[in-house]
Amino acid sequence: MAEAGIASRREADQWIVDGRVTVNGEVARPGTQVGPDDLVRVDGRAIRKPRNAKAEPVRVLLYKKRAGELVTASDPEGRRTVFRKLPKLDSGRWIAVGRLDINTSGLLLLTNHGELASRLMHPRYELARHYAVRVHGPVDEAMCERLRAGVELEDGPARFDSLHAVAAPPGETGSSNQWFEVTVHEGRNRLVRRLWASQDCEVARLIRVGYGPIALGRGIRSSSYREATADEIKALMKAVDLTPSAPAKRSGRGGPRRGPAGR
Repeated sequence: MAEAGIASRREADQWIVDGRVTVNGEVARPGTQVGPDDLVRVDGRAIRKPRNAKAEPVRVLLYKKRAGELVTASDPEGRRTVFRKLPKLDSGRWIAVGRLDINTSGLLLLTNHGELASRLMHPRYELARHYAVRVHGPVDEAMCERLRAGVELEDGPARFDSLHAVAAPPGETGSSNQWFEVTVHEGRNRLVRRLWASQDCEVARLIRVGYGPIALGRGIRSSSYREATADEIKALMKAVDLTPSAPAKRSGRGGPRRGPAGR
C-alpha cells in the first residue's frame, strides 16, 4: 500500500490493525504476505496495480504553509487545508511528511511515494527539522544550556540538538521578543513549543525552515509550492536509504496560472 502511494507505511499498518484491509477476500493481519497476483482491497476498494504497470515516478512538493492552514485532507469546519490546490495525480495520493500545527508556518514536504514518506518520518533516520522561532519572555544562556542538555517532558526527555540566537527579521523588533534557530531530530507533537514552555517561555511565532537535506529557501509564496528538483529527490531518498528513481518532469511552480496561493 505504501509503494502504491495510497498511504504511508504507518497509516497502512493502522488500517490493517483496524481490519480495513483484505487480501483475496480475507481480512489481512500484520505480516500477511502479498504476491503480484493477490487482490488487495481497502474498505472494499481494490488497490492492486495492473500487471506490468509502470511505477509512478517519485514526486515531492515543497509547500510553504501559512499559519491558519491545516495539514489534513478535509476539515468539517471548512477551514483552509494544505491539500486544497495541490496538483492532481494519475494514481495514489499526496502524503504529508509529518504535520505542522495550525499556528506553525513554513516548509511542509508532500510526496506520492508512501515508503519515502514513512521513512522520512521514522525516528530511525533521525532527520533534522530546522526552525526559526520567536520567543516571548526573557531567555538567558543558562536556559539555553538546559534546553540543549535535555529536559523532562510529559512524554519523556527531549532537547534541542542545536539552539542559537539570531537577529530579528526586518520589522520583527521588540524588547520582549527574541529570535532563535533550533534543530530537533524528532517529530513528536508540538515538541519545539513544549520545550520552550518547559522554561516558562511562550513561542510567539514558529517557522519550519528545513527538513533533512531540504531547505525552504526563497521563491515560494505562502500557501503555494514548487516541485522538488531531481537532485533534491535524490538527496531525500539517499537520506533514508532508498534507491533513487527518475522523477516526473513538471513545470513545478504551483499548478494553474493562478496558483495555489490564489489572488
